[in-house]
Amino acid sequence: MRRYFEGDGFTEVECAALQISPGNETHLHAFSTHADTGDRYYLHTSPEFACKKLLAAGETRIFDFARVFRDRETAPVNVPEFTMLEWYRANEDYSAVIADCAHLLNIAIENAGTPAFAYRGRKLDAAIEPQRISVADAFTRYAGVDLLASLDDRAALAAQAGYTCSDADTWSDIFSRILVERVEPHLGFEAPTILDQYPRVEAALARTSLHDPRVAERFELYVLGVELANGFGELTDPAEQRKRFEHEMDEKQRIYGERYPIDEDLLAALAHMPQASGVALGFERLVMLATGAPHIEDVMWTPPAGRA
Repeated sequence: MRRYFEGDGFTEVECAALQISPGNETHLHAFSTHADTGDRYYLHTSPEFACKKLLAAGETRIFDFARVFRDRETAPVNVPEFTMLEWYRANEDYSAVIADCAHLLNIAIENAGTPAFAYRGRKLDAAIEPQRISVADAFTRYAGVDLLASLDDRAALAAQAGYTCSDADTWSDIFSRILVERVEPHLGFEAPTILDQYPRVEAALARTSLHDPRVAERFELYVLGVELANGFGELTDPAEQRKRFEHEMDEKQRIYGERYPIDEDLLAALAHMPQASGVALGFERLVMLATGAPHIEDVMWTPPAGRA
C-alpha cells in the first residue's frame, strides 16, 4: 500500500497522537490525559485535523498509517486502539479517493493470496468491481423509505420505517436506526459497496453537494456488511465548520453530558486549505476481511492491554 501511494506522488506523514481536540462528532468517544502542567490532552480518534493543517501549509498528497484511539469500541470489528490509514488529495474531486479505495481492496487481496473476502461464513469474489449507490436510493431499496422527503420530519421518517418516535429521538437517531437495522445488513455482499451522498446533517466534515444541497459529498465503503472506509469532499468553510462542530458538541452534551474542545487552529487553517478529498480506512478491518479472520484481534500483533 505504501508503494501504491508513493508511486502516485504521495508523501507519508506521521501526525501527533496527542491533540487538544480528538474530534467533534456526537457519538465519537476519546481517551484523555493530563500533563504535569495541568493541561488536558486527548489521544486522537483520527489524524484528520492534523492532516488538514498540513494541506493548508502546502502539502498536496499525503497519507498516514496512524495509530488511533476510540473509547467504547467493543465488537468483533472494533478495538479501542487500531490503525487508521488516512489519505488526502488536494484539488481533486472525491471520486479520486473512491477510486483509491478500489485499488486498495485489490492490493489487500493480492497480498493475502486469496480469491475472495470472507467474514462470518460469507464470501465475496475479489474480482467484482465496487458498486455505488446513494443513501437515498439505499433507503428506498432496502427500507422502503423516501429519505429526502422526510429530511425535516423525524416523525414522518420513523413512520415510513414502521418505528415509534419518542420525544427523546432526534432525526439523526431515527436515521441511524434505519441505516444500521435495515440498510447496512444488505451492503457489500454482491459487490463492494460505495454508499454515497449522505444527508448533509449526517456529514459534519463534508462539503455540500454541488448537484443537490440536501446531501453532502460523503461516502462509506462496505464489504460483507462491514464498514471499511469513510470519505469526504472536505468542507473548507471555517464559519460553517464551526457551526457544525458546535451543533455536534451540543448534542454530545445533551446525550452524554460532556463535550470536547474545538480546535481553533484547525478552523484558522481551513481558511487557507485548498479544496480536497480524503478518506479514513480501518486497516485491520481490511486485513481481517482479506485473510478471512473472524475477529479483528486475530490480525493484530498484540491486542490492546487486557483483551488477550
